Formats: sequence, C-alpha cells, structure tokens
Amino acid sequence: MRKILIANRGEIAVRVIRACRDLGLRSVAVYSDCDRAAVHVRMADEAVAIGPNPPAESYLRVDRVIDAARAAGADAVHPGYGFLAENESFAGACRDAGLIFIGPSAEAIALMGSKTAARQAARRAGVPVVPGTDEPLGPQIADADIAAIADSLGYPVMVKAVAGGGGKGMRLVESREQLGSAVRGARSEAATAFGDPAIYLERRIVQPRHIEVQLLGDATGHVVPFVERECSIQRRHQKVIEESPSPVASAELRRALADAAAAVARSVGYTNAGTVEFLVDEVGRFYFLEMNTRLQVEHPITEAVTGVDLVQWQIRIARGEALMLDPASVLQPRGHAIECRIYAEDADAGFIPSPGRISALRRPSGPGIRDDSGVEAGGEVPTFYDPMISKLIAWGEDRLQATARMRRALDEYEVIGIRTSIPFFRWMLRQPAFASAAFHTGYLDELLQQRAGEPFSAWEPSVEEVAAIAAALHAMHPHERSASSAVPAGAWKHQARVEGLRG
Repeated sequence: MRKILIANRGEIAVRVIRACRDLGLRSVAVYSDCDRAAVHVRMADEAVAIGPNPPAESYLRVDRVIDAARAAGADAVHPGYGFLAENESFAGACRDAGLIFIGPSAEAIALMGSKTAARQAARRAGVPVVPGTDEPLGPQIADADIAAIADSLGYPVMVKAVAGGGGKGMRLVESREQLGSAVRGARSEAATAFGDPAIYLERRIVQPRHIEVQLLGDATGHVVPFVERECSIQRRHQKVIEESPSPVASAELRRALADAAAAVARSVGYTNAGTVEFLVDEVGRFYFLEMNTRLQVEHPITEAVTGVDLVQWQIRIARGEALMLDPASVLQPRGHAIECRIYAEDADAGFIPSPGRISALRRPSGPGIRDDSGVEAGGEVPTFYDPMISKLIAWGEDRLQATARMRRALDEYEVIGIRTSIPFFRWMLRQPAFASAAFHTGYLDELLQQRAGEPFSAWEPSVEEVAAIAAALHAMHPHERSASSAVPAGAWKHQARVEGLRG
C-alpha cells in the first residue's frame, strides 16, 4: 500500500491525510466544485474533482470515487465517516476494482447495517438486546399488526428505521394514539434518507445512558475492545458531547461491556475499526443497541486516553498487519477526555445551520487541547454538507481537569463571520448536571425545553461598541493591529468580556 484515496471531506479527510503522512503514504483528496480550495484538498498530495456540489452528484457517487482512485493510481480507499462509509455496495465496488477498502468487509457492513439483523447477531452472541422486533416491518405490514406488537412491548416504544443512523427515521411513541403518525413519519424519513422505509420497534428504556465500546479487529480473528465512551448528552438523538471513560462505569461494567462488544464483533467475523453501542439503565443493566461499522466522530477521545492512533491502525490492519496491542492496557484509561462537536449553527435560533464565510478564526491551544478541524479563516462553510466544522478535545488527568481545560478552550475559541455552537457549549459545561454527571439521553432535550428561548450567547455589542472596544484594545496592545476596521459585530465580544470593557 503506497497511496490512499480519502472518499470524504472536511476534518475527517484532514485527519486521514495526517495519518498517511505519519506512515509515509501518499494521500489523494476528492472534491466537489465548492470544495476546490478546501483545506483537505490543499493538504493532500494529490486531488481529483468528482462533480457538482450536491452530495448525490459527487461524494455519494460510487462510480466517480472509484474512477478517481483509478486515475490517481491509488491502492486503497479510506471512507472516513458519513457519505459512503457504511455503504456495502461501495466496499464491494472497491474490492471489485482491486482497491483495498479501509474498513470492514462488505458482508459485515450489510449485516450490521441492518438494525434488525444486528439485533439477531447480538442475540446469537449471547449479548442482551433491548426488547423489540428482530424482523423488519416493511410497508406491507398492516397498521393493526404493528399496533399489536407495540401493545405487547408496552409503552413508551421507539419506532426506528432498520437502515442508517444519526437519529433519522426515529420516533418516540408514548401511547397507541401516537403510533400511526409516528410510523408514517419514520417510514417517510427513512425512505428519503436511506432508500429503505422498513422500521422496527423497541421498548423505550427510561432515562438510559448511551455508552459505547470502540474496537479493532484484524484478519486473524483477534478483536481488541477499548475503554468505553459516554455519549449520553444528545440533542434529538444525535450526540453533542462525548467523554471517555464514562463517569459512571465501574470496573465490572467496563469489563462486561468490553466482553459483550468483542463477542458481537467475533460473531460476524469483524475486521478493522467498529463501535458497539449500548443503552445502560438506571440499575446498570446494559442492552445492545447497534453497531457502527466505521470510524466514529468521537474516536479522538479514545485516542487521548489510550495513546493509540486508531486511524493508523485502520490502515495497518487493512494492509494485513496483525494487532499488536495489549488488550489490558487499552481498557485502562489514562486520564479523562471530553469532545465537543463544533457546528456552524445558530444555537439561539434553534440550532439552524449557519453557513457562510469565516472572516477570522482563533483556535484554542495549550496543555491537553486538540482541535480537529477542516476549516480556516477566509474559508467557506457550504450549505450542501453537514455543518460540523471541528471537534474540540480536552484531556486531563481526571474529569475535573479535563472539564476545566475544555471550558478554557471554549472561551479561547473565536469564529467570526458565521455563528457556531460554541456559546452553547460554554453554557452546557457549566451546568450542575454536567459537573455531577447526572444526565441521560433525554436530559439535554429536557433542559433546552426549560430554557424557553433564553439566549446562549453573551451580550452582542453594537457597531459603535465594537469600534470603541477595538480602539481600546489597540491602545493597550498596539502591536496587535486589526486586519480590518470593518469588524463584524460580536467579533470582540469574548476579549471585551475578559478585559471588562463595555464600550
């Protein structure tokens, strides 16, 4: 293996490019029209255009990605996450084209990509599964039959799409009266997002925690599970803040989760990186939820507490190397790590996307801080793709220090020209429930409902205040001249807050 094409964009493409460089491998980026000048394109050794801006015409076109790999003379393809990462047809197309797919087999992706098939695999492996249906409920299943199944499970129940993930095609149903509309909505969303309207039902576990186990598997059948990650802070079923280790996991629970995750992986002959996700109830019982057959967004926190480069190991396994990791060492966390997903979103306006040009950018740094990003000052956040612009990771010797470092890093982080979710995270990490780790998967949604529109952001100065603040800061720090007198309102809000200036 000498050259890897990265079938993705943004921060994950940058992350894989860096892993390639560390291993002495060449990298090939792909890009749509609006990504022509993106960071990942300029960082790669080579870059190939694959089409117009809509993902369906570029990043999701299997044929164009394969053609780009052939044109560049690549030996292998890394899918990152999202786009084609869990597409068994893409993995199979890579194999058919003589390319190494850096991930699990197409067969494993297909098996575990079906939530009902994955539930069956977990049962066969002897792993507890949330009570529910193990067969897909297609459009041909009568509403009365679905209602009878829900009645037998007991309310509340979850209606979930069989394919895909990311919270799409998922509905909470509190009563029989809500079931019909929930099923129709879930089917429609699943058909649009994944091309498959099939659903299944699960009993709702009340106030669970979402805890997952990262693992690696090699071609010899050796599977190594890692220390768990806590992913319970979610908004509308999507992860927002992750940490490792879980602040509530005992040594016994850690071992049991790791053993269960490894059993699931071995039962399907799993290779490369994957994550087994569990729900843990209030008394510590855990249930298999699903398996993600790819690298996770939150993989850096596992790297931070184990010292293992997961992306490098993905590549090394794909080129035939056997895992040379001590299973005991990667189950014992070294310190604590927290990750915040920084999005181009206006949290005060209901977390709507906030695309546009980044006119200025100041990233945090210092002890224990890592910022995985795919944007820079002057760059554009397009409307066509997921609005996540970076992943901010803080490591500390314990959870208290990691939290303090994350707060400091968030206060240092400034993005000017677009709105981001940074003010939300500054607020969230100062909530008493975060400090005490007294949260569950529904906690954040409940907390946001209680806010009743209260803004996350600090006061936004007027244009006149900005001018006065800029002049005062220039007088105190004449060597730090502003690049432009036309600074957008809010650009100096953090520094002004620190200095105690109000115009």
